[in-house]
Amino acid sequence: MGVGKIMCTKERFEAVNDDFLKFELVEKKLNHRPDLHAWIFLDLLFPNPGSDIVCAAAHDEIWLDVSSENIAKLTDKNILELTRCGVRYDAENESLAMFT
Repeated sequence: MGVGKIMCTKERFEAVNDDFLKFELVEKKLNHRPDLHAWIFLDLLFPNPGSDIVCAAAHDEIWLDVSSENIAKLTDKNILELTRCGVRYDAENESLAMFT
């Protein structure tokens, strides 16, 4: 990455793709299940009382109710932790997604 270049969200998730579903590397687990850990983690970062975490679903995929503004606020460490739980960035929909 060049000096002064800011990576877009898609690139930031792709940069840690080698850690995808390596939940064993998450240091402080909020739950013993990777999907629930990710959901609790996102709820702690961006509380949205009364809202479901899953906002859409298809045959083998779900999308999470996290705004693009909040996704942009994720730190590299947050992205790494979410990636280790199986969360990925869906650039087409500008949202966080998981396979079921």
